[in-house]
Amino acid sequence: MLLDRLREALQRRTPATLREEGAQLAAVAVVVTAGLEPDILFVRRQERSGDPWSGHMAFPGGFMADAEGSLVATAVRETLEETGLDLALVGEQIGRLDDVYPRSVLLPKVVVTPVVFGVAEPFPVVAHAEVQEAVWLPADRIFSPNSHRPYALELPTGRRVFDSIVVDGYTIWGLTERVLAQIPAVLPL
Repeated sequence: MLLDRLREALQRRTPATLREEGAQLAAVAVVVTAGLEPDILFVRRQERSGDPWSGHMAFPGGFMADAEGSLVATAVRETLEETGLDLALVGEQIGRLDDVYPRSVLLPKVVVTPVVFGVAEPFPVVAHAEVQEAVWLPADRIFSPNSHRPYALELPTGRRVFDSIVVDGYTIWGLTERVLAQIPAVLPL
């Protein structure tokens, strides 16, 4: 099962941490269900002017509040705020993936820590606050080579092509795709 294999793999490794002067710290929750056909939780961010991640598919997450003191607490709080899923009650933290950061000077300076949680099942989720939609997507389709496609984007600096994953009409790219790409890379063969 994916969750068991992921738990074992993450316990054996030390995630790469990044710190950059002037960068804000943020965390996302990579929530994976148990069972033979696991799902992964995503949100689609609201369309908002001035938000560089407006409308993107993402993991629940956000910036760390000064009083929180831990990126795990940030991931738990943001998941509850954005989806109604209380990882403190129904989730198990199973590890962390490597930190990621935007690769474009057009985006804010932020270091994102992906915290991986396991849950027993795809609990009901509801979009709140800055998210338009919360959805569980099947892991087997996310990691299928048939779901991976190039994603072209016109930027002020010119056209760029990114790796992306397309599942059930949702396109996952950017930081979220880079976090997802770590999962098969850390799993034992």
